[in-house]
Amino acid sequence: MISRQLKLVKKALSKRVSVAIVSMLLLACGESSGNKQTSMLNDNKHYLPESGGTLINAMTGEPSGLISMIAGESASSAITSNIFNSLLKYDKNLELEGDLVTNWQISADQKTITFKLKPNLLWADGKPITSADVLFTWQAVIDEKTASPYASDFQLVKKTETPDPLTFSVTYDQAYAPALDSWAGLQILPEHLLQGQDLHTAAFVRNPVGSHYYKLDSWAHGENLKLSRNAHSVLGQAKIDRLITRIIPDNSAQFLELMADNIDAMGLDPIKYSRIIPARPELQQKLALYKELGNSYTYMGFNLKHKPFDDVRVRRAINYAIDKQELIDGVYLGLGINIASPYKPGTRWSNPALTPYPYDPTKAKALLKEAGFTDSNNDGILERDGKPFAFEIVTNQNKEREKSAVLIQRRLKEVGIDVKIRAIEWASFISRFIKTGDFDVVVLGWGLGLDPDQYNIWHSSQQAPGQFNFIGYNNPTVDQLLEQGRLELNPDKRMKIYHEFARVLLEDSPIVYLSAGYGLTAINKRVKGIDDPAPPAGIGHNSQEWYIPAPLRRNEISTH
Repeated sequence: MISRQLKLVKKALSKRVSVAIVSMLLLACGESSGNKQTSMLNDNKHYLPESGGTLINAMTGEPSGLISMIAGESASSAITSNIFNSLLKYDKNLELEGDLVTNWQISADQKTITFKLKPNLLWADGKPITSADVLFTWQAVIDEKTASPYASDFQLVKKTETPDPLTFSVTYDQAYAPALDSWAGLQILPEHLLQGQDLHTAAFVRNPVGSHYYKLDSWAHGENLKLSRNAHSVLGQAKIDRLITRIIPDNSAQFLELMADNIDAMGLDPIKYSRIIPARPELQQKLALYKELGNSYTYMGFNLKHKPFDDVRVRRAINYAIDKQELIDGVYLGLGINIASPYKPGTRWSNPALTPYPYDPTKAKALLKEAGFTDSNNDGILERDGKPFAFEIVTNQNKEREKSAVLIQRRLKEVGIDVKIRAIEWASFISRFIKTGDFDVVVLGWGLGLDPDQYNIWHSSQQAPGQFNFIGYNNPTVDQLLEQGRLELNPDKRMKIYHEFARVLLEDSPIVYLSAGYGLTAINKRVKGIDDPAPPAGIGHNSQEWYIPAPLRRNEISTH
């Protein structure tokens, strides 16, 4: 839904004609009309919910495709979460409920789950949704040709059954703790449109047919994606008619568009959230600000298949050499948390006994010396085996990550490491570096699910191209703990497993945790129906109920 698209812009709220249409919208909004509307935004009038209008959002990265089980990226998920449904979903309090299903039953031995689909469900093209579509999607995600980074969750299913069009059951060899969560994350695809096709190259990848609140109308590469309400939506009709996502790679350019009233919502960086908007009354009048601690973190990851990052002493040295609080204060203006675990702070899965690596350049230098690095040339750069310790940090065009890389570069130079920085556009970054493994060090972020299982990120079996363990991490102890965690149903025992997993991971230091950040979002006050304060699931949990009262809408030229 819209929420995931908003989340995507930071990588906390995750959720839209052509340039000509946008230009017409701008011309249709004169200054006097804008002043009048700004006044109406703050008149405290109660507007009744009504259908219609267009919500325009912006994203920095363009999706690589619109089958999220293959793309494995937040840009794709942000769009497809408006188009496709899963069997299950999380409600506003993060409790599981049916999405495509009316109910589900778990067998006494915890190994079999039987899902009952809602009757009379339709795809956007009017064809019926049946258990055959669910079976097809499961078969597709585990197919080696699909190369889905999520395959490991579903390969544990040993038997599937579709006794009738509304019943789908799965059986595991052993009880699988994240099972329900995994089915809440798998978007169901239409068999009648994809049977026998290559899911990487099919036209469907850019022109999908789904079942959710919206359907894709058009995708102008590098410009925008336009969605409109799906008449056959399985969950009824959303209030807002059209969602437009504009692709604007530069966050500052997005903000200019927000100020000019050309977009309605975007993720903010800390400077805009804490300083710019609060200092400008005209922006406060028309923008509502939201702050949420997300289930994500920013990190610096090493390619463990490249020397010298295969040496744990080197990785720990770099961890000690980076001042994380400096990043949180300088880049995020304090809107971040220093972490020692790959879990959301304050949850039961985050090990309270762990503490982050402190900033200790003296210890960093000692570890590098122990690893065989010396400054034999007296030029300030360490060497080993006649080679200077130099590498490149690669990241996407994200201002906070770029600024973080600059501060990291300076701190590492102080301990004798020469660092270069390269920031490139998202799609190129993924295809050229991440999927090929052709990098030394990356600065990235992980957006995590609600279940603590992180098998597909850290298990040594998940290193094929397109899978999530692209840094090449291989630790038998971690493998064993991840395997145990998936099979343990007792929540207290499971918590201890993941606490130990986090402890080993911190000690091994395959990545440097930089911070857990907040999702900072600005939404034009013309958009009504947003829960504030936000429930546990975030402000976008009910985005289908958001509405734009007719008097507050832009003067729009209809595209229909």
